[in-house]
Amino acid sequence: MLALFLRETRLGTRAGSGALTGVLFFLAVVAVIPFGVGPDLNLLARIGPAILWIGALLASLLGLERLFQADREDGSLDLLLIAGSRHMVALTVFVKCLAHWAVNVLPLVAVTPLLGLFMNVEPVGIMAATLTLLVGTPAITFIGAVGAALAVALPRGGLLVSVLILPLVIPVLIFGVAAARGAIADPDPFLPPFLILAALTLLFAVIGPLAAALALRWSGD
Repeated sequence: MLALFLRETRLGTRAGSGALTGVLFFLAVVAVIPFGVGPDLNLLARIGPAILWIGALLASLLGLERLFQADREDGSLDLLLIAGSRHMVALTVFVKCLAHWAVNVLPLVAVTPLLGLFMNVEPVGIMAATLTLLVGTPAITFIGAVGAALAVALPRGGLLVSVLILPLVIPVLIFGVAAARGAIADPDPFLPPFLILAALTLLFAVIGPLAAALALRWSGD
């Protein structure tokens, strides 16, 4: 599994454009908000954590349709489905999700403090938003693996993946924003929504790869 993780991260790094596209899209989403709501710094500070989360969520969806596409094109996906058991396929999906998150989504978390300054968010709020994105964005990848598996046989499944998984990631968005806001808006709490967010990530880390493995077998049939 470690060899598979290193292989996937190397392939993702060589592709290169996925992470850069995500960061640029994240920057574009955050940059246009002040033009839409006006130069009110207090308003930007209040809605800053929510905007950071929405931008990171939308940027995380980019490239998910390619999660299994290369494996399908070179035939390795068929070999995996034929030779591997259901649990082995699910474990492989789990490792591929971790590699995808490390290459394409972790850079979004890394640039969050800079974009938080652009939104005039307090330092505590920036730290909270970064921490919640670090904990919550893996859940988006695990959920996205299910949509990517369902759309792997389709020629242009990128839009379908986004449509399929957006309703499922709403709870992650709600508790991520609630925890980030709780760090700067009294008396809203930080810890309870943060713990629920972590629990959601752990839950989807189990359910997502299993459901994606079933979807891959179904698409292979």
